[in-house]
Amino acid sequence: MINADPQELAKFGELAHRWWDADSEFKPLHQINPLRLNWIDGLSPLAGQTVLDVGCGGGILADSMARKGAHVLGIDLSTKPLRVAQLHAMEAGTENIEYREVAVEALAEERPASFDTVTCMEMLEHVPDPASVVRACAVLAKPGAWVFFSTLNRNVKAFALAIVGAEYLLKMLPAGTHEYARFLKPAELGQFARDAGLEVHQLRGLHYNPLTQRYSLGGNTDVNYLMACRKPLLA
Repeated sequence: MINADPQELAKFGELAHRWWDADSEFKPLHQINPLRLNWIDGLSPLAGQTVLDVGCGGGILADSMARKGAHVLGIDLSTKPLRVAQLHAMEAGTENIEYREVAVEALAEERPASFDTVTCMEMLEHVPDPASVVRACAVLAKPGAWVFFSTLNRNVKAFALAIVGAEYLLKMLPAGTHEYARFLKPAELGQFARDAGLEVHQLRGLHYNPLTQRYSLGGNTDVNYLMACRKPLLA
């Protein structure tokens, strides 16, 4: 069984042609990308690294990491976004980037301990078994490598802001983008990471100010959050 929801794949596939339109449904991804890119690069300098982006979609983060000097492989199971990512890389002349349609669990069997940095951003809340994705990311990371995740907390505030507010009131995202039951508490994601042999090093909240329409990173993890983990060096 592939750890993917066909409805989720179809949903993002239908919007694939708008992935690189910064004023489209993907505007929030374009807005937060500099924040998450600089956060990742600050902890794990990307230049010269071999990097895997799991659930890369149309390639917004993967492309930016390649432009930081990394050799990037972006993987996803939605065909249309991958084609958009490949086309954008060609048109933009982005070097050292490759995209593959493959499940992270399958890649883990094929290429264990192959990557200096692994990212899995805004993806865990869209799969049936997020713990399986975390385990595969850990297997793919080299000893000493950094592994980064981001997702949504599961509480009343997150439901009110991320679903009611963002999807229905402010219409920042298409209605139905998220399913509340799939949100993950930081403690749950942290446990998945530790069970996979990773050490949790940093937790950051992603905040949105509707008045300024700007995002920032901070200490409040009530809604969106990012987690930095590291695979221990071999003894």
